[in-house]
Amino acid sequence: MLDFALHYRSEPIGRSLILHADCFEWLGKVPENSVHAIVTDPPYGVKEYDFDQLEKRANGNGGIWRIPPSFDGHVRAPLPRFTALDDRERQRLRRFFVEWAKLAVHALRPGAHVFIATNAFIAQLLYAALVEGGLEFRGQLIRLVRTLRGGDRPKNAEEAFPEVCSMPRGCYEPWGILRKPLLPKMKVSDCLKRFQTGGLRRLPNGKPFADVIPSERTPRAERKIANHPSLKPQSFLRQIVYVSLPLGEGIVVDPFMGAGSTIAAAEALGISSIGVERLQDYFKMAKAAIPRLKAVEVPRVDAKLGAEPSQGRLF
Repeated sequence: MLDFALHYRSEPIGRSLILHADCFEWLGKVPENSVHAIVTDPPYGVKEYDFDQLEKRANGNGGIWRIPPSFDGHVRAPLPRFTALDDRERQRLRRFFVEWAKLAVHALRPGAHVFIATNAFIAQLLYAALVEGGLEFRGQLIRLVRTLRGGDRPKNAEEAFPEVCSMPRGCYEPWGILRKPLLPKMKVSDCLKRFQTGGLRRLPNGKPFADVIPSERTPRAERKIANHPSLKPQSFLRQIVYVSLPLGEGIVVDPFMGAGSTIAAAEALGISSIGVERLQDYFKMAKAAIPRLKAVEVPRVDAKLGAEPSQGRLF
């Protein structure tokens, strides 16, 4: 695994490795055909993560970030309003993911899968950009979860139009499922033999992986471990990481690591992984959070997959 560190600052954690690096640089430098899967929730490279917008969020002013009101005594985390993107910003997002996909294709083995989080509003733009960059669209995974996205009254006209909502209330989160194309005339069985990729892993009970997963908001206990705005629950991520390696072997990469929840999921499953994060604060957060998130017990997932609950592990 240390060979993947290149010259970047790195920290080994169990079977995994985390890097303080820009994933565009790193993906372009790793050996071709060396990564078995990517599972990631990107920041989308658009203005919600520009410095001025982050500063507005920190000050409670909002900007592109929708600052939701407190509800039943709980203060909700800010969410980016993707409906605020104009044509120029959409083109910026498209270029970002076209170039990212090209680099991912370089690093991935033929037949390797990509699971990438998005939202209903920009999913079509994201998938088109990833296909333009060389990936093959294979469908969507639907994470059933009630979010705070959508359902709002018209901005600055809430009292004038109390009976109207701008968009439906979000009750699911789409994840794109893409794949690096197989070599010409190569069958999935051939790809599995040569590259250990090409398909998805069946569940421990022998049933095929389904593309709809009932989920939950990230539990408060996990959010206390890692205060990241888009932290996904271990109960969900462990299922995705598990199925991403069809033979249960190889390396799963999260190029937008954030607080390290994907790496923690891999560690809980005994799977080797690499997390790449360009922001130093999140890199430090991940280093501390991964061992604690790994230890989170998720018995509901164990039951769904036909396995006995176990402390800190799915299986």
